[in-house]
Amino acid sequence: MEFFSLTGNSQRLDGGAMFGNAPRALWSRWIEPDAENRIPLACRCLLVRGLDGRNVLFETGIGAFFEPSLRERYGVVEERHVLLDSLAALGLSHEDIDVVVLSHLHFDHAGGLLAAWEKGRPARLLFPRARFLVGAGHWRRALDPHPRDRASFIPELAGLLEASGRLELVDGPRSATLGESVRFHFSDGHTPGLMMAEAGGVVFCADLIPGRHWVHLPITMGYDRWPEKLIDEKREFLEDKLARGVQLFFTHDHGCALAEVVRDERGRFGTRNERGAIAGTLVGVAA
Repeated sequence: MEFFSLTGNSQRLDGGAMFGNAPRALWSRWIEPDAENRIPLACRCLLVRGLDGRNVLFETGIGAFFEPSLRERYGVVEERHVLLDSLAALGLSHEDIDVVVLSHLHFDHAGGLLAAWEKGRPARLLFPRARFLVGAGHWRRALDPHPRDRASFIPELAGLLEASGRLELVDGPRSATLGESVRFHFSDGHTPGLMMAEAGGVVFCADLIPGRHWVHLPITMGYDRWPEKLIDEKREFLEDKLARGVQLFFTHDHGCALAEVVRDERGRFGTRNERGAIAGTLVGVAA
């Protein structure tokens, strides 16, 4: 298998929202905010080439589906669909992807499923050959969102996925499409049914741990629905990955794609051997 971190459209969002109840004096030492208190965020995707002979894409980022005023509101930096450019740099198009795994359907993780916005054209689903994998519990949330996170979902997306005839709802550690090759972990602290995928010694942390600074147990986002539960889930998740030598892949960390998890003498989690990007066969990952 070959692993590639793919750049998608990037964002600039309020640092206070991204770091929850952590004070600015703390988080601004990790990521410097701009004059509007915004910090840079990646919407990074993971491509695994040769996973049982298939091209498997883990998430699609925010994409470019927003019309201009909403693009500005949500801090999307680029107008073009950057993920498509990243695939093209590897000699691939969205039509070459066999499976798309989605941790959840918030727009900054699933918006890249859609073609870039064009005035007067309805939302259009890309990846015409791919099967789409979504956690069953989160799918129920997407169909009937709570007022707290209703704005995080793309209204047309669930219908487009269902109409494709290529949607699989995952309700356990394995899926019918990917079998034993990918193991799934689930979390409810950020959103019900968040699904983290593990393959070849790498786990896509999604919004359970959006970047290396959120590895610290007390650090959560203001967007998390249940911060205390998320912390408990994060502790169990990190203990397991540390024990098995599984590396962490981060979607929102603008400077770090992959890192090893460590624990110090006081029991605090951290990271080491951070990589800004990955491309090719990974050495030293767990089986």
